[in-house]
Amino acid sequence: MKMVASAKLHSAQKSIESMRPYETRLNRIMNTFISTIEGDVSSPYAVARPVERVAIVAFTSNSSLCGAFNSNVIKELRNKITQYQERGIQVVAVYPLGKKGLEAVRKAGIEADDYSAMLDHPAYAAAADVAQELMDKFAAGEIDQVDFIYHHFKSAGTQVLTQEQFLPIDLKGIEAGVAGETEGGWLNDYIVEPSKEELIVKLIPKALHLKLFTALLDSLASEHAARVIAMQVATDNADELLHDLTLQYNKTRQQAITAELLDIVGGSMQ
Repeated sequence: MKMVASAKLHSAQKSIESMRPYETRLNRIMNTFISTIEGDVSSPYAVARPVERVAIVAFTSNSSLCGAFNSNVIKELRNKITQYQERGIQVVAVYPLGKKGLEAVRKAGIEADDYSAMLDHPAYAAAADVAQELMDKFAAGEIDQVDFIYHHFKSAGTQVLTQEQFLPIDLKGIEAGVAGETEGGWLNDYIVEPSKEELIVKLIPKALHLKLFTALLDSLASEHAARVIAMQVATDNADELLHDLTLQYNKTRQQAITAELLDIVGGSMQ
């Protein structure tokens, strides 16, 4: 199982490491456009409303034997729901991406759809559909905020449980963060046709779709890394147990041989 998990980890790690530069560059382009557009930039996905209804996307796995990977996400999800309920905020929807999260959500009495197939064959189109569904509900006013809970893959030995706000996006924060930023000594200012405003209308949804897909790849890589570690620990524990049992067996066998020799010697002396 460790060898299988290692092979899957290699593939998942390659996918997330290939995706991150693309996502980073796309976000940089979008942020630059937003910061250089004259006047206010508006988007239906950036409308900040009083938070009364929240949706949470929890990334787990379809199978177990990966240490505390699933339990950490489920525990954080329960804490998040409890915190919102204490503040009088209703969690109207939970999107569990993974069978383990789905089982925990349904056990808690929350209705949720099954998105576990996305983990078996991760594809941008399926992730974009889920992201678009959340974006449509946000734009329609059915939900006021969307949160992500997933493991961020830093390395094969380190996975960080992360909470991240998906919607609404903070356009003002983007403008403040990019203001005065230069790359290679030159300000990122582009000639755009037909217009920057029309391009932003296309870029923001694409960036949000990509954000969910990247989180999915991040979670998959973290899952396989956690399983590799768990299987290594299980192997070490099994080897240690086998060593202890072998030692105990040899001691018991030696005691039995010694007892038989004493019986033989005692019988001959009589």
